[in-house]
Amino acid sequence: MLDKIPMTPSGLNKLEEELKNLKYNERPAVIQAISEARALGDLSENAEYHSAKEKQGFVESRISYLEGVISSAEVIDPKKMSGNTVRFSATVTIVDVETDEEKVYQIVGKEEADINCGKISYDSPIARALIGKEKGEEVTVQSPKGPRDFEIENVEYK
Repeated sequence: MLDKIPMTPSGLNKLEEELKNLKYNERPAVIQAISEARALGDLSENAEYHSAKEKQGFVESRISYLEGVISSAEVIDPKKMSGNTVRFSATVTIVDVETDEEKVYQIVGKEEADINCGKISYDSPIARALIGKEKGEEVTVQSPKGPRDFEIENVEYK
């Protein structure tokens, strides 16, 4: 049996939308492209056919992968959580002790992590250092440039 994959409701929704798009838009488009390429004749030297078949392989592989992830999802809703302890789905405001630079991260599942949107995987070094700590505590994160100290300024579940 597969382990459960933690994710937020919005993360699950995003994966379900991608799966829906692949099944009902991308898959039919690829099938149509293969059909049109076959009509062009000799398949051994038909670049359109080979390109469409390659894309079909990607689409089918991604569909299979997403179906597995979605079926193993354990949805954790941050709106149903509270407290000052950092856990999965928390939105955490941290301050670099050395530079006073403030950063805000939400701790999410691996599939929904996007550093550009402030979403970090629960398995990332920063999240691992933060989980289990409370507002006001200092944590040390091992970064490529060496250890960095942060203070947890705020913990929210929204």
